Amino acid sequence: MKFIRAVSPIDGALLGEFAVSSSESIRQQMQVARDAADSWAKVSVKSRAVILGKLTPLLLAELDSICYLIVKSTGKVRTEALLGELYPILDLARFYQKHADSILRRQGVVTSPFAFPGATASIERRPYGVVAIVSPWNYPFQLTMAPLLTALYAGNAAIFKTSELSLPISQLIADLFGQLDLPPNLVQSVVGEGAMGAELIDAGPDLLFFTGGLTTGRAVMQRAAQHPIPVLLELGGKDPMLVFADADLQRAADAALYGGFCNSGQACISVERLYVQQSCFDEFLAQLQQGVAKLQVGHGEHGDLGAMVSDRQFEIVKAHYDDAIAQGAQASGPLERAGNYVKPVLLWHVNHGMRVMREETFGPLLPVMAFDDEQQALQLANDSDLGLNASIWSNDITKAERLTARLQVGNWVINDVLKNVGHPGLPFGGVKKSGFGRYHGAEGLRQFSYPVSGLTSRSHLPKEPNWFPYSEQRYRHFTGYIDFVYGSGSLLQRIKRNWPALEAFKEYSAFDLSQRWQNLKLLLSWKRDY
Repeated sequence: MKFIRAVSPIDGALLGEFAVSSSESIRQQMQVARDAADSWAKVSVKSRAVILGKLTPLLLAELDSICYLIVKSTGKVRTEALLGELYPILDLARFYQKHADSILRRQGVVTSPFAFPGATASIERRPYGVVAIVSPWNYPFQLTMAPLLTALYAGNAAIFKTSELSLPISQLIADLFGQLDLPPNLVQSVVGEGAMGAELIDAGPDLLFFTGGLTTGRAVMQRAAQHPIPVLLELGGKDPMLVFADADLQRAADAALYGGFCNSGQACISVERLYVQQSCFDEFLAQLQQGVAKLQVGHGEHGDLGAMVSDRQFEIVKAHYDDAIAQGAQASGPLERAGNYVKPVLLWHVNHGMRVMREETFGPLLPVMAFDDEQQALQLANDSDLGLNASIWSNDITKAERLTARLQVGNWVINDVLKNVGHPGLPFGGVKKSGFGRYHGAEGLRQFSYPVSGLTSRSHLPKEPNWFPYSEQRYRHFTGYIDFVYGSGSLLQRIKRNWPALEAFKEYSAFDLSQRWQNLKLLLSWKRDY
């Protein structure tokens, strides 16, 4: 049996050894997950909320120990582990507990009394069955727990795979759900390196939720298409921050430092492109330089930035830094590394020909570029293959809100940074090459289920108007009916010119003269709703 050794990026300490899942074991897990999914789907959403609601007290009771494990496993500082990993899950869990039932309940649909006499229509949500979740190393607790909770509230079973760099977190999550009163095998995990994701897909889940980079996302989508399996992809970002001269510049500078360097820049929603209006550029850059010089790296009492997770990611950061310097960029300092700790660096005199302005860096580099006016700011912000999140900074809220309508992103925030993504009621996801699909909020919960539409007829007619036999005269009657419903002119005009067609349908009780005016009133009400 093969094992993976988990070590801390902080000091290389051994955190455990984890047995790698085999292809056969994954197939067996998928089989028993289907049985669990069938059982769980029969549980009402309200009852699911009662069971899953007991997760919150578990998290609160073990809050410090959970944060400690996240710190050791990811290299984050403790406050980042608390606010970036644990708090969003508490908020999302509360949102689902309160609102999942109303979001997922059967929805009635307005029905035309003429086209569908005596009928009612509705849409219900059904769980897919087994959801496979593949999560990344940068926020392994939050980015596994959020889709996992969503899948469970929607009535699915779930099999999840965290990054091989985050296996202690995988074990933690499995242990937490093991303490809830869930059907056996409803929540399971698999262990392996990146290639193990393909094994999980080949085992045949009913829905796949993937969070990670664009290159791997393409491979995941190709693999899923072979079966085919529907996928939700949350991929990378190259998020812009636009600072106008009328903004609160000190607040914006503090936000830029946080947005660019939280978790050492290892977040898909990090500020990776900072655009500042030319008229305040020098002043703003000076504020950034003063601020970055005060940031503390390490796990001391006042640590702001923790360790980077891997050598591979540092090499990408270094390549972007070297490329920018070679093309004439200036930096707040050299790219210094001590173990896995990397000092944050500002870059300016940058342009869109540099890798740091085009490719996802995912590290503690913050490039700053000037713009002249609104039009140029939007052009620069949208000049990217990625479109995840963005922020606009201005005291003119009307202007800022007007500009958001032209941003090519899935999410935006005005006069704040990153925080919008943590709002449990807002769906989160990207456009362009940042992926597709959403989670969080009502829309996110619905995406872990599929709609089934139904129509119930309560008609007592011997037959419906559209049934056989057909004739040329019948065709003319139907064209008259269509003109009566959708044609131009007043109601009286439409009745007058189509009276022969209306008379032809009097054999059907829904069109009987004694009921006609009531049906006309219903029709008018129906047309108003549309």
